[in-house]
Amino acid sequence: MKLGVVMPVELGTAGDPKSVLEFAQAAESLGFDEISAVEHAVVIANTASEYPYSPTGKSHLPDDCPLPDPLELLSFVAGATTRLGLSTGVLVAPNHNPVVLAKRLATLDSLSGGRARICLGVGWMREEIEACGGDFTRRGKATDEAIAVMRALWAGGSDGVDFDGEFNSFAGAYSFPKPFRESGVPLYIGGHSKAAARRAGRLGDGFQPLGLGGEDLAGAIATMRSAASDADRDPSDVALVLGHILPKMDESKVEWARSLGSDRILLSASRHATTFEAVLDEMAACSERMSLV
Repeated sequence: MKLGVVMPVELGTAGDPKSVLEFAQAAESLGFDEISAVEHAVVIANTASEYPYSPTGKSHLPDDCPLPDPLELLSFVAGATTRLGLSTGVLVAPNHNPVVLAKRLATLDSLSGGRARICLGVGWMREEIEACGGDFTRRGKATDEAIAVMRALWAGGSDGVDFDGEFNSFAGAYSFPKPFRESGVPLYIGGHSKAAARRAGRLGDGFQPLGLGGEDLAGAIATMRSAASDADRDPSDVALVLGHILPKMDESKVEWARSLGSDRILLSASRHATTFEAVLDEMAACSERMSLV
């Protein structure tokens, strides 16, 4: 079972280089497999959009919370670590031009020696997506096409790449360097909706259900696997990433994850860890409990 840790942006230290490196290097030295960084290109004050992971419909983060670009942050971390996996959770796909994003992801993966794992989502904040030039009502279709664009560019060789889609069109395109792995950068799909589960089954290298538990989680996994079968894919080829919190991680959670077909758990700090030191303490205790080193 691979265990990752989510960067604790709630502490307001994600923009501080010393704190970022201390967190990442601690994660690596404690035996965790990866860190995960979140994305909001902009946060809109008094958004009318409903945050889907809170009963209040409002994000727990203040509007002025430092949220660095996750790919720049992970590139910064890559140069100061050696084996630590570099993931997002989630990268808001409609915020990005997929041709540019393909180059950025390939560069990160190539220079880090194949350590990138990217979780994409369609986003929930209409105002953010519109501020980035996207169409909120068509973000699902745009994300599907973005995945196709990136994979086409990564696979393209000496003859260049032609692509003619609804949102993107080009001919004779060359995009180098390629990702470290011939198969490309792993693209997981994150979200809580049936649409996200179906997208993961149809197109994803993995599925990262967010904010779901119990029957809702089981239903989302079943939807993903059904969509994979409908797309003539082997459902077991779509990896599953689950979430939990650091203080409660133990061998019983490993068995729970395995029973659902997962080989990776992303761990967040508890709400009681309100200081950077407290987060590091929870990480150290989890590492000892799970015999990670």
